Amino acid sequence: MAIDPREKIALFIDGANLYATSKAIGIDIDYRKLLAEFGAKAYLLRANYYTALVEDQEYSSIRPLIDWLDYNGYTVVTKPAKEFTDSMGRRKVKGNMDIELTVDALEQAPYYDHMVLFSGDGDFTALVASLQRRGKRVTVVSTLTTQTPMISDELRRQADFFLDVAELAKTVGRPQVQKPVEV
Repeated sequence: MAIDPREKIALFIDGANLYATSKAIGIDIDYRKLLAEFGAKAYLLRANYYTALVEDQEYSSIRPLIDWLDYNGYTVVTKPAKEFTDSMGRRKVKGNMDIELTVDALEQAPYYDHMVLFSGDGDFTALVASLQRRGKRVTVVSTLTTQTPMISDELRRQADFFLDVAELAKTVGRPQVQKPVEV
């Protein structure tokens, strides 16, 4: 990882994207180790985690993670997910956090030197270019190890550095916990 120890870094985590990426490569992220890993490399200014939540559910499987992150050094940004029925009559949930992440990254840019973006979403290419024009360095964290890459080619080319989640998982990952099958 090409992070200068004198830099102030900020992590911006697209929660849904990192979740999909880690599941695709068969690991779970240990978020305590993730903070320690980046905190050991430079001055970790902030770690932001973005996710949409389905509000009307009695229990959300992501709620324990959100609560843990909130109490353990992460700034958690959420908004209600939108539910709708598509043209085929299927219930869909949409909860894109790209705008919130982008606005925060630009507003916080005067305070950090290096942004670490956990997402492979090509929609962030313009954000990365904008930050680079402001003199910021940007590392994008995603993966190329899946059958179809989880990172857009444009985003990977725009970033100053690319870090594969599969490589990062060697220090901050753990095998996925297999839930017992109920019979």
